[in-house]
Amino acid sequence: MAKANEVERKWYVIDAEGKILGRLASEIASVLRGKRKPIFTPHVDCGDFVIVINADKVVLTGNKLNQKIHAYHTGYPGGRKEIVYAEMMEKRPEKVIELAVKGMLPKNRLGRKMIKKLKVYTGNEHPHAAQAPEVYEF
Repeated sequence: MAKANEVERKWYVIDAEGKILGRLASEIASVLRGKRKPIFTPHVDCGDFVIVINADKVVLTGNKLNQKIHAYHTGYPGGRKEIVYAEMMEKRPEKVIELAVKGMLPKNRLGRKMIKKLKVYTGNEHPHAAQAPEVYEF
């Protein structure tokens, strides 16, 4: 069993260009949870950090770009909003990947801790060169 203070974390960089959103998100969620490690323990955050680049070039299959809707609430009365994924990809494409991965993580304190280890960027550059991330291939 792994202990939280003994877990060694790595940094991985994933290029999202041309990758299908769901398949990419499930792989990212697996790395964030630490499922690929032999020391995986369900109640301990033993996952690694993930940097996703080229989030604006991720692929949604079928007609999901125009049909899939993200619904959210502002917190105010009558504040339910809906946004189509095509519009979301124009304004904030990194949010599309974040939402897909967040839906595949545990819905508890541990899941909120795991999602903080995900860094998503639209371009080819990222500010985490000091962590010397490895390229993650799948």
